[in-house]
Amino acid sequence: MQSRRIFLLLTALSLTLGLPASYGQVAASSLSGEPNSTEAPGPGGQPSAAAKKRHHFVHPTTAFPEKLSGVENYALNRPGIVMIRTEYSANVYVNSMKMDNRAFNALLDSIQNLDHGGGVTAEQKLDMVLRDMSLRPERFFKTTFDYIKQPEQITATGTGFFITGNGYVATNCHLIDREESFIRRQFILSAFHQITDASIAALESSWAIHFTEQQRSLLFNTYASVYSRLFSMILYDLKKNIYVVYRVDNSNQRSDTVKRLASIVVKGTPMPGKDIAILKIKTEEEMPTLALTSTGLPKVGEPLFVYGYPGPVTNNDFVSSASAIEPTLTTGIVSAIKKSVGGWPIVQMDANINHGSSGGPVCNERGEVIGLTTFGSLENSGGLAAGLNFAVPTAILDEYVDSAGIAPSISQSTRLFAKALEAWRQHHYQSALDMFEDVRQYNSHYPSLYTYMGDCQENMRNGKGGTGSGVVHMLVIGTLLLLLIGLVAAISLRKRRSA
Repeated sequence: MQSRRIFLLLTALSLTLGLPASYGQVAASSLSGEPNSTEAPGPGGQPSAAAKKRHHFVHPTTAFPEKLSGVENYALNRPGIVMIRTEYSANVYVNSMKMDNRAFNALLDSIQNLDHGGGVTAEQKLDMVLRDMSLRPERFFKTTFDYIKQPEQITATGTGFFITGNGYVATNCHLIDREESFIRRQFILSAFHQITDASIAALESSWAIHFTEQQRSLLFNTYASVYSRLFSMILYDLKKNIYVVYRVDNSNQRSDTVKRLASIVVKGTPMPGKDIAILKIKTEEEMPTLALTSTGLPKVGEPLFVYGYPGPVTNNDFVSSASAIEPTLTTGIVSAIKKSVGGWPIVQMDANINHGSSGGPVCNERGEVIGLTTFGSLENSGGLAAGLNFAVPTAILDEYVDSAGIAPSISQSTRLFAKALEAWRQHHYQSALDMFEDVRQYNSHYPSLYTYMGDCQENMRNGKGGTGSGVVHMLVIGTLLLLLIGLVAAISLRKRRSA
C-alpha cells in the first residue's frame, strides 16, 4: 500500500515537472523492492536452454518504453545488421568455334538467287540468313581443338546480424552453402552469356551491321543450340569466399563499408532442412549486437519488424552504391505459426521480403529477434507471392548456438548505446552525450554514433538539455518532497493536539 502511495506521488511530481511518467514507475519499483514483470512464453513452445540462459542478461531495451516505435526499433537494431556476400570464382574453358565459310557463302548465294527482281530488301535477306543458321546451326559452326579460358565470378548476397560483440554472426545456411552442381550451372550460364555477347558483337563488326533486338534474340538461341549440342564447357579452380559486410562511422560523420572474411562455425542444411548458419569474423572492437528473444514463439497478430538487403533495392541502378549497406525495414504481423515438412515450427508473416532478405532478423516490438527471414511462396507464374513469407524461429537458431558452445549476449557498447538513445529521445542531451562518449570507448566506429553526438552538441549550444537540467529536476523533486513531509508532519501534530 505504502509503495502504491509513493508511486502515485512520484508520478504526479514527474508529470508536474514535465518528466516521463515512467520515472515514477522506476522509482516506485526500486523503493518497494518489487521485481519487474517478465513476459510469458509464447504459445506453441517453451524457451530453449539457450533462451533460458539469456534471462539473466539485461535487455538493452529496458531503457526504452515496453514497446518500441518503428523509428526506435531501427535506431537500436540497425547498427548490428550486416550483409552476407558469398563469392565464387572459377575458370571456364570452352571449345572455340569457327564458322564454315563454304556453307555460309553457299547460303548467301542461294538467297541472292531468290532475288531476281530486286524486291527483297537487305534487312529481309539478313533475316533469312539468321533464320537458316538457327534451323541448322551444326552446318555453319565447327569445333576446333583450341579452348577459350573465361574467368568467371558469381556472388550470392543476403543478410545476417551480430549475436555477440566478438564477431559471431547468424544467417541462413543457403546463403553460404549451395550444391556444387547448382554453382557449376550458374558458372556455365554466366560464361555462355559473355561468350555469346562477344560472338554477336564480332559478327556485327565483321558484317558492318547492327542487329535488331529480334535478330539478336534469334542469334542468341542459335548459339545456345550450338554450345549445348556441339561444344563442351569445363569448370576448373572453383573457389568460395564468404564475407561479412557492415557499416562503420568516422568522427567526421562520414560512413564507410568494411568487408571481412568470415569462417563457418556451424551450419544446418538449406530448406527443407534447418536453414541456419553461424559465422565468425575477426574484430578489433566490440560489435553492435541484436538481442534474441527468450520467450518462445511469437503470438499470431503480433507486429513484426523485418530487416534485410532485398536485391531489387541493393541492385537498383538509381540507388547509389554507397547507400547499399543501409538495410531496408519492412513491417507486418505474425500471420500464422505453421510447421515445416520436417515437423519443426516456422513463423508465417505478411512483411514484404525479396531475394537478398534471407538471413535477416525478424524483430518484435521490444526489438528482440524472434526469427530469421528464410523463404517465401511462389505464384503460378514463378514470381514471389507478396505477403506470404516465412521465418525460421529463434528456437532453431538456439540449437546451433548450443552445439557450437556460443553464448549470445548484448555487447556493452549496445547496452550503452540503448541508454544513450533513450536519454537523447527524452532531450537529455548532456547525459546522452556522456553515454555516447562511453560507447566510443568500446567501438569508435559504431554506426550512427557521431551523428547522434553531433546532434547532442548542437542542441546544447542552443541551450537545450544541458548539464544542469537533471540536477535542477532532482532539486525541485527533493524540495517538493521535503515540503510534503513537512505538511504531513504538521497535519499529524495538529491532530494530536486536537486529541
